Amino acid sequence: MVPLAASRRLRRYYAAARRQWRRSLQFRVVGITLLLSAILVSAFGYTVASLISQGVLRTQVDTSKERILRGAREAAKKLEGYTQADDPGLPGQVRVVATDLSRSMDVPDSEVIILRRNSLAEASPDTSAAAVMRQAPMRKLRESVVGDRPGTYQQIETLDVGQGPTRYLVMGTPIVTGGEPLELYYLLPLKAENELVEFVALVVTVTGIALVALLALIAATMTRLVVKPVRVAARTAQRLSAGLLDQRMQVKGEDDLARLAAAFNQMAANLQRQIVRLEEMSRLQRRFTSDVSHELRTPLTTVRMAADLLFASRDDFDPAAARSAELLQAELDRFEDLLTDLLEISRFDAGFAALDAEPTDLVPIVRRVAERLESLAERCGVPLRVDAPEDGAIAEVDPRRVERVLRNLLGNAIEHGEGKPVVVTLAIDEAAAAVTVRDHGVGLKTGEEKLVFNRFWRADPSRARQTGGTGLGLSISLEDARLHGGWLEAWGAPGKGAQFRLTLPVRSGDRLVSSPLRLVPDDARADEAALIGETP
Repeated sequence: MVPLAASRRLRRYYAAARRQWRRSLQFRVVGITLLLSAILVSAFGYTVASLISQGVLRTQVDTSKERILRGAREAAKKLEGYTQADDPGLPGQVRVVATDLSRSMDVPDSEVIILRRNSLAEASPDTSAAAVMRQAPMRKLRESVVGDRPGTYQQIETLDVGQGPTRYLVMGTPIVTGGEPLELYYLLPLKAENELVEFVALVVTVTGIALVALLALIAATMTRLVVKPVRVAARTAQRLSAGLLDQRMQVKGEDDLARLAAAFNQMAANLQRQIVRLEEMSRLQRRFTSDVSHELRTPLTTVRMAADLLFASRDDFDPAAARSAELLQAELDRFEDLLTDLLEISRFDAGFAALDAEPTDLVPIVRRVAERLESLAERCGVPLRVDAPEDGAIAEVDPRRVERVLRNLLGNAIEHGEGKPVVVTLAIDEAAAAVTVRDHGVGLKTGEEKLVFNRFWRADPSRARQTGGTGLGLSISLEDARLHGGWLEAWGAPGKGAQFRLTLPVRSGDRLVSSPLRLVPDDARADEAALIGETP
């Protein structure tokens, strides 16, 4: 249970550190500085500790060489009278010489051992130290001492001579006498040297940790000086993007960061002027459109009365004049529709459009729109089919706006249907109601599913219109859908037709998360799956 909890805690810490690494420039700089400085300080500390340790050991080795050579000369003088290996007084004299050399040592806890080379009999007064010299770790040193080349030899080894495992510097040299060859060994404890090296290592470690922490603190401080203005600039930019155009950075000093703040403020001021100018131009343009639309109402009414009179009397005219009266009537109808759409667009642009939502059954609206456009479908040779639930579909919507959206969608589908069937489908669930209008005409190219909602946009400008549309229908439909808090989306593929989907929340004010109908038609999904060899 504990390891699992610790593992989860480590994962949380790792995730938090990773997230901070991605988001904070200061954290990354401090982390990289901490890592590099730790590596450099560790390498430097190891080098310093190694050099000090080698220096201390080298000094001890040099001193010990002089000491053991001096002791070997003294032992040779005292033993030069014993030339026979079986001299009965030799073992006693060897012990006396070893005792004297041991007493003359100025190193605490040191050991002096004299071994007889041929008989390998013990000659030291300290039996435990002599026994240590006969063990396997010291074999290489003894082989060097008893070799043909005289001199001093040393080996550092951890030995136990009765005081617990201790690190020793073992020096060895042969004693040259007229009789049996002897071996002289000094066991010099390295306690003082080890303590010095440990102290140096501790000092280097503590100093290194303090230095790394200081470098991290310096890096954090210096990075903060650079990152803080960047963060201020980011917050100011966010406020500017939120519409607070009067936000500015504080300029301090004359350094690079101050010049950056001044340049940012100048850019913000220029943007504010441009945005204010564009807003004013947009406001004037919307006002101009609204005023022109209203002002055209009066002359249009007069022209409409005259045109209606001419259209009613067209039977009394000659064929050319009668045809002119019919064309005048048709163009006046289109012009009046354009004015109506322009007024509606101006209300959306001015923010005056209001939603009059009420619980409404969408099934009668869909069927009513289909019935009104049935004559147009017959003229275009387009079969029209409505698929709606029999038990109704109640949603809180503005019936007038929904009917206008469906009329625009269905009219476009019939116009671009190429004589192929157009299907209107209605579905509803607990949260949303959706209507799709599917045609099998020319379709849409890639990217045109967004452009179709632009004002006055046409996929093929050279294509003759059957309905005399104004080019604002889909733009107004999109605004109507947004006013409901819904979606109006398009899908299309060249040669496979198009499908428009209107999705509205069942309860006014709710947020949509899904639609009960798919945007891509099932037949198109089946064709795509067949191309890649998968099951739709």
